[in-house]
Amino acid sequence: MMNHSCPRPEYPRPRLERKDNWINLNGEWYFETDPGSSAEARKFYEQKTLAQRILVPFVPESRLSGIENIDFMPAVCYLREVSLPEQWLSGGRILLHFGAVDYFSKVWVNGMFAGSHRGGYTPFTFDITDLASEKTAIAVWAEDQTQDPQQPSGKQSGQYHNYNCFYTRSTGIWQTVWLEYVPECYIKELKLTPDVDNACLHLSVQFNLQGQPLFPVTAKAFDGDWLCSEVTAFTTGRNLELTLPLSSPQLWSPDSPFLYGLELSAGEDTVNSYFGMRKLEFRGNVFELNGKPLFQRLVLDQGYYPDGIYTAPDDEALKRDILLAMDAGFNGARLHMKIFEPRFLYWADRLGYLVWGEYPNWGLDVSRPEALNSMLSEWLESVRRDYSSPALVGWCPFNETWGTVQRIYDTVLMATRMYDPYRPVIDSSGWKHGDDTDIYDVHDYTQEPEAFRALFEEMKTDPGKAYINNPGSDAPYRGQPYWVSEFGGTWWNADAGENGWGYGKAPASAEEFYKRYEGLVGALLDHPGMFGFCYTQLTDVFQEKNGIYTFDRQCKFDMRRIREITSRKAAVEN
Repeated sequence: MMNHSCPRPEYPRPRLERKDNWINLNGEWYFETDPGSSAEARKFYEQKTLAQRILVPFVPESRLSGIENIDFMPAVCYLREVSLPEQWLSGGRILLHFGAVDYFSKVWVNGMFAGSHRGGYTPFTFDITDLASEKTAIAVWAEDQTQDPQQPSGKQSGQYHNYNCFYTRSTGIWQTVWLEYVPECYIKELKLTPDVDNACLHLSVQFNLQGQPLFPVTAKAFDGDWLCSEVTAFTTGRNLELTLPLSSPQLWSPDSPFLYGLELSAGEDTVNSYFGMRKLEFRGNVFELNGKPLFQRLVLDQGYYPDGIYTAPDDEALKRDILLAMDAGFNGARLHMKIFEPRFLYWADRLGYLVWGEYPNWGLDVSRPEALNSMLSEWLESVRRDYSSPALVGWCPFNETWGTVQRIYDTVLMATRMYDPYRPVIDSSGWKHGDDTDIYDVHDYTQEPEAFRALFEEMKTDPGKAYINNPGSDAPYRGQPYWVSEFGGTWWNADAGENGWGYGKAPASAEEFYKRYEGLVGALLDHPGMFGFCYTQLTDVFQEKNGIYTFDRQCKFDMRRIREITSRKAAVEN
């Protein structure tokens, strides 16, 4: 290979980190499109090279990949050879990790099949110990049929062109690929649950093996460099539950996002993590964090980048998007129609930024019962991956669905609660609620502030008169916590007049935008029945020109004025 530079060099899994013995495989790979999906039959994985070269982890549709092919690519192929350290081949296990590959992928190592994974947004791992050698060849084939009604694709366009709120596709590898060397018995997964009321952290530890000789597992919590708690237990099994007591724990919040360090040792394996102590609950229709009312001032974030499409150009860009939102007065985001990479959640945890985890269900025909097979396993993979984030405050597996198969929503709702009984779950945001949803939300892009305010007026005196999107098909509102999780979307493209796309009629001037924004936001801040809102959206995305910032993250407005409007005290905070 000619270019050995490594984009996105940071450790990609911050909540389960091994500081040594890992190799980042980002950089230049051989690449080829496979329009006939025949590469496996042709045994491409036995070749030494392919026709093109690509910069992983950027998708071939992106400029940063070096390919920039925006046409449909039914399948793509990757090849890469890597030299392994000698000690890796003399004991222990060698793991090959993929952050995310869109959509269905197969992997070969040294010409031998290593495994496959279905789902374009969640991580997967293969133990390649028995396949690896000093010079190890890795081959990846990824199939991406965006137009398949049983493939979830989020906001990726099913047409050749971008249009309305559908954008350039992302095919193949789009998150970090990496190798890791671990002991024979190693820590596979951590599930961290803060318990503020009882001043402790509950840990669920999963190992790759069971039936081993009895071995100690030690958890240590750190406040900076100070060891503030330690506990040791013993196990012979695949799972272990631990409780780590904390004396007068410091709490995590947007105003003070304090994080404890965590070190976990089991046999020969040691991993580092972190956690935040915080308590989420609703009292009536008021969201409380650590026993105090907190209005959720959220912004819709679609996670697209002009040069990287699905993949941020660097780690700093992930952090910067959060800081831009906070500068506009928002305290969190709906991570919309995409499962964001773990490093984004890491920065949300560090910076004190509330987020809702969401699934990219668009493209999936939920009116067909088999849709459950297409999304449930991947959705639960995402819940498991992000469960331990203190910044994550709720789950949203479906967005704006019109299907009639209610049992799909109910099944996913139940499965989510079984893994995470502590966070609220929206069964289907905006357009299709059942009786059992934890949260009742609506979407409305009315642009006239007084007409928008009037939609929710009756609810102030009679909660039974709550505004709902589909009175004929939605379950009636039954007093659940209520919010407007999409609104605004005001079209503003000062540099190009009315070119592009947005909701409603664009304001005639910037001053008219401020007036409209203040009226729309104020209608929800002043409402005693709202626990929060989500404004559409953080940035423009391609042709959609309704962001607070441009697509390349430049200011469109006076952020001081926007921040003053967004951050003023809400009725439920008084």
